[in-house]
Amino acid sequence: MFLRIIKKSIFGNLTQKLLSFGTIFLACLLLACMLNITLGVGNELTKELRNYGANISVVPQGSALSIEVGNKTFKPFENKTYLELKDLHKIKEIFWRNNITAFAPFKDEIAKINGKEIKVLGTYFDKNIPIDGEEDYKTGITGLFPFWKSDKDFVNDESNILEANIGREFANRFNLKSGDKIDVEFKTGIRTFKIVGIIDNLGEYDNKLLINIDKLNEILGSKPTYERAEVSALTIPENDLAMRARHDKDSLDAVEFDKWYCTAFVSSIAYQIEEDYKGASAKALSKVADAESSVVKKIQGLMGIIFLISLVVASVAQASLINSDVYRRSKEIGLLKALGANNLQIYLIFMVDYLCVSLVASVFGSIFGFFVSDLIALNIFSHSIAYNFIIIFICMFFASLISILGSLIATKNFIKLEIVEVLYGRK
Repeated sequence: MFLRIIKKSIFGNLTQKLLSFGTIFLACLLLACMLNITLGVGNELTKELRNYGANISVVPQGSALSIEVGNKTFKPFENKTYLELKDLHKIKEIFWRNNITAFAPFKDEIAKINGKEIKVLGTYFDKNIPIDGEEDYKTGITGLFPFWKSDKDFVNDESNILEANIGREFANRFNLKSGDKIDVEFKTGIRTFKIVGIIDNLGEYDNKLLINIDKLNEILGSKPTYERAEVSALTIPENDLAMRARHDKDSLDAVEFDKWYCTAFVSSIAYQIEEDYKGASAKALSKVADAESSVVKKIQGLMGIIFLISLVVASVAQASLINSDVYRRSKEIGLLKALGANNLQIYLIFMVDYLCVSLVASVFGSIFGFFVSDLIALNIFSHSIAYNFIIIFICMFFASLISILGSLIATKNFIKLEIVEVLYGRK
């Protein structure tokens, strides 16, 4: 009998049920969309921000020593030591190797063109650097700065001739264009370079002559060394634990240290590079890392606020619909009580009725929410984000909670009414 009453209740007023279904469907669509973006936006934003440079700097241990006097920082051993290029692969051979997307070595030198002093920067552009388990791995500034665009080509690291890239500022200064050849005077003599491309948006490198670092070492007659390496690593926003570790790792107990060490914080990745690369000091570029964390946290906070607002609005709308349905069926409630139904049975009729509708609506809403989040991600990031299917169960939980509480609130006043008052329409 009870099941027959529930079945009739569900299909008895289709308009009311469609409104309830639509409310939960739209709410869960929005919730699933916001939650999926919130959970996935951290990784996607980090990937996008990684396109704009490095967040870890690797330097010789000597150049990392500094003395602070007042507001100034002095580095007495800066540029006095070098790291060997043959050890560059060690940067990628750590626990978080898959999080390191690109890295490149750098070495600065002063030269002259037509008697005017210039800065020469040696680096790798797209160099094959074999690493353990990945012999064909390539990296360089084209991976470190993917937004750099050359009007023709980038320097070929394997070329037999001397090639160079320059920025717009450098090109305008010496009236150069792609394909031109220039004579560069080093301490060891004059070398002729071919300009293979002019790069836009070089930023701090806009006034430098960019060449292959191996060629620079050959010209200088020095060992195959570099001064610093910049590393781009995918990380997660730093929390209080990471901030403590950044300032004082010794303050962490064993459990906290293991948790920090095994989490993809920029500070823990830098620490592991330094740990495995003897003679090198890896430092997180805190300004870059903090900016990334701030952006990600603010966007996730915004998504969270939208999530809460939509949840409240859905709760109010669903409670109103249930209340309206209970009021419309007040005589039915009175009749049920007259036939011996207790308060719990009356409550269960409405609760099960709207719970069934809500669960079905939440599943459909969640699935459609995934598609909407995918469309948003495609427009923002140009590729989709992973579906977090746990969101379906989260939406089902909240839809159930809304229905259970809404039914309880709506029926509590009517089930206390006298049977005669309800049947005669006095309430």
